[in-house]
Amino acid sequence: MFSDTLKEVLRAVASVMQVPVMIVLLLLMVVTVIMLGSIVMEYFTERRRMKAKIPSLVDEIQGKNTDELKTLVEESGLLKRQKAALLKVVERKNLSDDTKDALARQIIFQEQAYYEKVSKITDVIARIAPIFGLLGTLIPLGPGLIALGQGDTKTLAASLLIAFDTTIAGLISAAFAYLISSIRKRWHEEYIVALETIMETILEQQSEERGER
Repeated sequence: MFSDTLKEVLRAVASVMQVPVMIVLLLLMVVTVIMLGSIVMEYFTERRRMKAKIPSLVDEIQGKNTDELKTLVEESGLLKRQKAALLKVVERKNLSDDTKDALARQIIFQEQAYYEKVSKITDVIARIAPIFGLLGTLIPLGPGLIALGQGDTKTLAASLLIAFDTTIAGLISAAFAYLISSIRKRWHEEYIVALETIMETILEQQSEERGER
């Protein structure tokens, strides 16, 4: 008797969860579509316009004073975030070498945190979408099996349709989210390495400029 009650409770909980699971899957798909649009926009608005060749830019920095460095950074083909980060260091020319090194590390850390935050959205979707897809698959199978035992093929077909749809929704969301994360992480790694290279070159150049005074 007690076990029957537990079974009924579990069945009721599973039935109640069906609608929330489907809503979550729809939200995950919407967010995935938004993130897909954002990466396409990032490619056409920023990445394609990023024309800076890091070795050439490093060569151009050599022998430049602070004012010239500022102009060079502003007119370079770097991303807006990279320019803003570099200018924070360039404009603080009166700081000591140790202080500027610490500031540069802090700025790079902030940029890494920003890019990790952007990629984390699709990382989470790639992990949880299959889970919710599986939940959406298993929950309607209970009523479907009961209907099968009663010869109700219509209810069985409806349950199986929901199961297949939720599985597909979860897998599609996870697949696209994983793809977006992979591309973004590769791009962001390139951005950070480029930023670190230019930042170090600027610090060395400003240190030499102070030493010549």
